[in-house]
Amino acid sequence: MAARAPRKPAAPVAPPFDVRAMNAAASVLFVVALLAFAGLALGWATRSPQFTLRGIRIEGDVARSSLTTIRANAVPRLQGNFFSIDLARAQTAFQSVPWVRRAVVQRLWPNRLAVRLEEHRPAAWWQVDEGDDKLVNLQGEVFEANPGDVEEEDLPVLQGPPGSSAAVLAMHGRLQPVFAALDARVDKLSMSARGSWRVVLDGGAAVELGRGSEAEVLARTQSFVGTLPQLTERYQRPLAHADLRHADGYALRLQGIGTVAPGAKTKK
Repeated sequence: MAARAPRKPAAPVAPPFDVRAMNAAASVLFVVALLAFAGLALGWATRSPQFTLRGIRIEGDVARSSLTTIRANAVPRLQGNFFSIDLARAQTAFQSVPWVRRAVVQRLWPNRLAVRLEEHRPAAWWQVDEGDDKLVNLQGEVFEANPGDVEEEDLPVLQGPPGSSAAVLAMHGRLQPVFAALDARVDKLSMSARGSWRVVLDGGAAVELGRGSEAEVLARTQSFVGTLPQLTERYQRPLAHADLRHADGYALRLQGIGTVAPGAKTKK
């Protein structure tokens, strides 16, 4: 007898359509139930007194920002509990405290906040209008603070168009070492809307530096500082005013004497 060929295994039978539909519906119901449970849990958490904020831990720079000031300015603006509080808005609330430059806010389980503060470090006064002076920090940012809280003495006064505080502060840092060769300090530095620089020294003398690139202004200033001692020693008079806005020279006025350095030409 001929041997029978081996029988092929039967192909798997696909489950009926209604079974697949039931499985899909069960999966959807499970997801819906899970989301509903999560919503109920979240709702309970946002209302539970267990998660009401009960403390704030302050870290970082607090030399000028007292706890009383923080409590008065920031805490009333905090809304929500441990879960519902908006950390971005909380950060803004703490950064509204005088002298606070930057705040980082984090949650501390189960009902506290941790806040790390960075305070402004004043580098100069920023002159806006009479009686409305502000401050410039080390980063060149203008900020407001109570003048009575400023402990630093002999801060220079800076002035310039809106948005120029960082550039004016940087220029002050470059000019001060130049005038230090005259044993002078730059008390005030201003930049006009057209980009012209003007310096007032601690002795009251004003120096018009003029316009140009930073390198050009510094070069004119260094040339002036290098030749000025010869004139002050010759006439035995201190500097009153100088105008460097000339080609190949400068106009000079000593106290009681007016003169022009050799080579000075018409103003630019």
